[in-house]
Amino acid sequence: MTTQIVKIQPNAFVSLDYTLHDDEGELLDASQGEGGEPIDYVHGYGMLVPGLEAALVGLETGDEREIVVPAVDGYGEHDDDMVLEVERDEFPDPAKVTPGDEFLAESPDGSEVPMRVIEVKDDSVIVDANHPLAGLTLHYKVKVLVVRSATEEEIETAARGAPARPRLRPRPRSRRHRAGPARRQEARRQLTRGGPETLARRPAGQAGGRRGEGNPRS
Repeated sequence: MTTQIVKIQPNAFVSLDYTLHDDEGELLDASQGEGGEPIDYVHGYGMLVPGLEAALVGLETGDEREIVVPAVDGYGEHDDDMVLEVERDEFPDPAKVTPGDEFLAESPDGSEVPMRVIEVKDDSVIVDANHPLAGLTLHYKVKVLVVRSATEEEIETAARGAPARPRLRPRPRSRRHRAGPARRQEARRQLTRGGPETLARRPAGQAGGRRGEGNPRS
């Protein structure tokens, strides 16, 4: 007879309510806010930022914790090498590009890197490919809603690196709480080897993925 998991550990399916603030106390995200929902994930597969995932080990249904995650264990430090200048005519509708716009840069191998416009010049555009939460200390308040043994399908999905429940809704400052050192390295590699192959405006509703994309939930 298989023993059911009751504490957060590898191969546990976990659902969390949470709030996320920065050092100044600004609310960045909340599961019970407008359009919010709990984080659902399988523990042990890097579906959350490392500092948050490590701090959850051993918690049970109903437990509440305040967890502080430094930038190095969250979305990493802000990398100045990922702030880049791109020719304005490489953007779709160059005349309409404004600060705050988000685009996807597609490399020749088909992979995509999200970026935000931070400055528009006459002939070029300054973009930032860092995660929106890079460089920030993250202050979480979490409540464990569910802990149970993950199903085989949930474990297989987690092992493939895909979120157990895809979330595509955009939120200010991003949502999914996953980390992205590998993404940052890949972004720098793609965007500094002669520029992106193509640039496309980021579709509404594609806020990013969990680990290191534009949404901090994951």
